[in-house]
Amino acid sequence: MMKPPPDTELIDFPGSILWFDKEDGFMCAISKKKPPSTIEDIKKSLKNFKEIMGDDRICILIDVTNASEMSREGREYVAKEFPKLFKAIAMISGSVFGKMVANLFFTIKTQPYPTKMFTDEKEARKWLRQYV
Repeated sequence: MMKPPPDTELIDFPGSILWFDKEDGFMCAISKKKPPSTIEDIKKSLKNFKEIMGDDRICILIDVTNASEMSREGREYVAKEFPKLFKAIAMISGSVFGKMVANLFFTIKTQPYPTKMFTDEKEARKWLRQYV
């Protein structure tokens, strides 16, 4: 599982902890272990994320090890909104369930940006750097 570097400003969201990795130039996120989010929670989180990030699309590395399953409505909303936010997404997972949740989302609907699943954080970072 990923860990934020020491002395990094963390952004605490209901479903994840976020920080900007200045060295690599992309956002990092660690999914929290929690019950599945409601569509209202998802909409609120993405609205808050947009307020923080502004209009620029970014690259993000997400640790989905503890990700919870998302409703069909939530997946459809995220699939519509993510292309407005992200240039590329790298995901890592240390759990079979985390991989299943991420793969379910990204295989149901092809995204208009590069996505890739990893088990190794260093490999994920290396892959994501090409899109920064």
